[in-house]
Amino acid sequence: MPSDTRILIVDDHEDTLYALESALAPLGYRLGRATSGDEALKQVLRGHVGLLLLDVRMPGVSGLEVVRYMRRVEQTQHIPVILLTGFGADHELTTTAFALGVADLVLKPVDPWALRTKVRYLYDAHRRHLALEREVRRLRALTAEHTETAAHPRPGLPHPDARVPTQRPMGAHAGELEKDRT
Repeated sequence: MPSDTRILIVDDHEDTLYALESALAPLGYRLGRATSGDEALKQVLRGHVGLLLLDVRMPGVSGLEVVRYMRRVEQTQHIPVILLTGFGADHELTTTAFALGVADLVLKPVDPWALRTKVRYLYDAHRRHLALEREVRRLRALTAEHTETAAHPRPGLPHPDARVPTQRPMGAHAGELEKDRT
C-alpha cells in the first residue's frame, strides 16, 4: 500500500471527527476526514484510502449508501469499512451492513482502545492483502516472460573458453543436437 494511504474518517459532526482522530492518533497512521457521504465517495474514488470509518446516519448520502456504491466499484470493493452508529444496532442495520461486507459495526460513544485494536488489525490486514496482490501480479508477469522465453529459445551462447562446447539451447533434444553435428 502506498505510503500516502490513509484512514478516512467520515461523520457529519465535527466533535465526533475530532474524537475519532484523537483516538486513532497514537497508531501513527495518516488520517483523512470527510463530513458527508458524497465527500467520502469522492475521496475513496481518488484512491489512497486503506480503511473507512463511516457514520451510518448522515444527511444526504448515508453510510450504507456509500458502502453499497463502493462494493460495486472494483477499485474500492475490498477497502475495509467500520460503520459507526449512535442509534444502536438494530437487526435490520446489522443484517444489511454485514451483507454489504462491512468489517464491523461500532456503537458510539466509541471505546478508543477497542477502536484502535480493530483499526490496526483491519488496516494492516488490508495492506498485507494489497502487497500479496502486487506479488501475484509480479510473479504472473515473470511466469509469462519465462513462458515466452521458453517458447522462443535463444541460440546457445559460446563459452569464453573456446575449448568448451557451445551450450545447448533450452528445450533442445538429443535428436536436434545430433542434427546440428552433421
